[in-house]
Amino acid sequence: MSVREESTQTVDDASEAAAPAPFIVARGKVVRIDRLSPNFARVSFSGPDLTGFGNPERILDQRIKLIFPPASGRLPDLSRPDGDWWAAFLAIPEAERGTMRTYSIRDLIVDGAETTVVVDFVMHLEPGLTGPASSWASGACVGDELLLIGPRRGSHGGGGIEYQPGDARTVVLAGDETAAPAIARILEELPREAAGSAYIEVPSAADVLTIDAPEGITVRWVPREGLGHGESLIPAVLADMGMTVAPAVADDGSEDLVWETPLYSGSGEELGAQVNHTDRYFWIAGESRVVTTLRRHLVKDLGIDRSQVAFMGYWRKGVAMRG
Repeated sequence: MSVREESTQTVDDASEAAAPAPFIVARGKVVRIDRLSPNFARVSFSGPDLTGFGNPERILDQRIKLIFPPASGRLPDLSRPDGDWWAAFLAIPEAERGTMRTYSIRDLIVDGAETTVVVDFVMHLEPGLTGPASSWASGACVGDELLLIGPRRGSHGGGGIEYQPGDARTVVLAGDETAAPAIARILEELPREAAGSAYIEVPSAADVLTIDAPEGITVRWVPREGLGHGESLIPAVLADMGMTVAPAVADDGSEDLVWETPLYSGSGEELGAQVNHTDRYFWIAGESRVVTTLRRHLVKDLGIDRSQVAFMGYWRKGVAMRG
């Protein structure tokens, strides 16, 4: 290598080292709380740390991490010279690091230098379903603070978005209340000429919310009204595919979350080199057993091509989530 080439390589290495991390770890303060329905609360976060957080032009089903304070009320310090917030989190004693959960951005409002991140919380407060996020949201007040971890504005390489319809002529979105914020955001970002359908299972009819969906998208809310998760959603989705099934939710005996997209297989399934969405694209998320059941019916029973589906377990009933 010549002196000039070596000098150029050194500059390139230095530039890479100086490049900002693709994620921002931000302290966000609650500035507004709206109780949308019996089971949904909308919380808005703002603060100087959130400047540059997220990409408002493309949110879709963007996942972010929220870290809730531990019993002490002190949020952990995740700063590191190399920007590796995850390593910093793991290095903190468990009792002091707080609890991390994954959520979707419902809205991202940028007004000059101020950024407001809006997150919809599901109030799972019944025995066996509640967790640290629901407990926090149920008692949240304006002024409370969390840590939010999400993409740095302008950075699109950090992942967290699974909605990839390609050239699909129609889309089918389905999920329970935990997927409702992502479904709503996807629908509101779709081109106004988009066509397809969306199915959202919620605890009760009082939890039906307003979504600004394109006219060509049929939005069907499916209240459980005391039934189990999936017992309303599964028949509703499959009936429109011409398939009549009992609303049985399969149990694969695993505690893992199913995560299968056209570009990734959590089970190690071999994927084809080409992604073909020219017919119809399916995006399904929510309770993992329900998602697995729908996947089996669509792919195995109805013969939907594997490259047309994204199935994501957001949570699993009876299993404490870790992040």
